[in-house]
Amino acid sequence: MPSKLNPVTDLRATWLALALAAMPALAQPHRPAPSPPGCGETLNSYGPFDYRTAHPSQRSIVENTHFTHGVETLTRGSTGAFASDIDYTLAVFPNHPRAIMSMERLVEKEKSDPPKGAGMTLECYYGRGMAYAPDDLVFRMFYVSYLTRRNRLEDARRFLDYVVEQAGDNPLTHFNAGMLFFDLKDYDRALAQAHRVMAMGMTRTELRDRLQSVGRWREPEPAAGASAPEAAASAASQTSP
Repeated sequence: MPSKLNPVTDLRATWLALALAAMPALAQPHRPAPSPPGCGETLNSYGPFDYRTAHPSQRSIVENTHFTHGVETLTRGSTGAFASDIDYTLAVFPNHPRAIMSMERLVEKEKSDPPKGAGMTLECYYGRGMAYAPDDLVFRMFYVSYLTRRNRLEDARRFLDYVVEQAGDNPLTHFNAGMLFFDLKDYDRALAQAHRVMAMGMTRTELRDRLQSVGRWREPEPAAGASAPEAAASAASQTSP
């Protein structure tokens, strides 16, 4: 049976499923995967590829052997130590979101960073993934979550500010950023993100619900020039579940 994931992992898995659903499966040209200073070189004979746009055949070649369900859930090895198979997966796909989550869980499980069989520390895997795919905001938000859980709050805010700046008109990214601001206890920024995604038409209520649970929810101000009936109707629609 798959291992039981904690609530943070469940949330990140939800982000991943929603984000990947809208991404095309197109092959990317080969380019080196830069490693952060002090993390060593990445030497692999296959790849690297951007996981978001890799062809399904490129994914299956690696995942069917090295990133099996047993490896992902840390319940059954494949070619060797869990870390070695996840390491290979991340060498081919530096921004593989499920693989970085599995490596993070393995570090926590073994209480060792890097775990046995890994080629670098978890921080290095995150750094390499962001360097390889700097526009992958989902992967970057996983790093924000990693920093938050380690109480590196200023670093987390800095990376999260970048995500918000780059998110454009993507309501899902802004919603996830709001959830992360809530984790940072930056409730004003979380509220601003909640209002932003409501204006974009998103109907998900999790962020609003979390803010309500700590007494920090406020309805958005009526749009300038809106009549009283229009403002009342707008407020009513926003408070509906």
